[in-house]
Amino acid sequence: MTYFLTEERLNELKSELDSLKGEDRLEVSDRLKKAKELGDLSENSEYAEAKDEQRRVERRIDELEQILKESVIIKKGEKGGESGVVGIGSTVEIARDGKNMKFFIGGRSEAKPEDGFISNESPLGRVLLGRKVGDSVTVNTPAGKTEYVITRVE
Repeated sequence: MTYFLTEERLNELKSELDSLKGEDRLEVSDRLKKAKELGDLSENSEYAEAKDEQRRVERRIDELEQILKESVIIKKGEKGGESGVVGIGSTVEIARDGKNMKFFIGGRSEAKPEDGFISNESPLGRVLLGRKVGDSVTVNTPAGKTEYVITRVE
């Protein structure tokens, strides 16, 4: 599976991975050591909680390593711009009922719709890909079909 990441998101994930491999692992190790010192592990809730946390940390490390291994770096404005065609890395302005919205289209780990970042795999992201200024797109939402017009592509 390919993960599309901006340079900023790549750095965030690398930083999280470093933290998990460093201080988070040490903290969990310390918690396990202290819990073992309390004695009987079968009745030791501190030990069980520390083991659960250890599994969570290791699972997230594995997930991040996989994402970083299979990532493709995208640059804002890399697609679109002069060609005017929406692609991963494009910033797209769309209009609906006189209201304008602006979104950057990135990969799934970039998605923060409230901040203007949508995934290429989201319903809106999928219908925008390959389109150009002036095109009208329709998205099926829980509230029904919603139509947007592409007003700008960067």
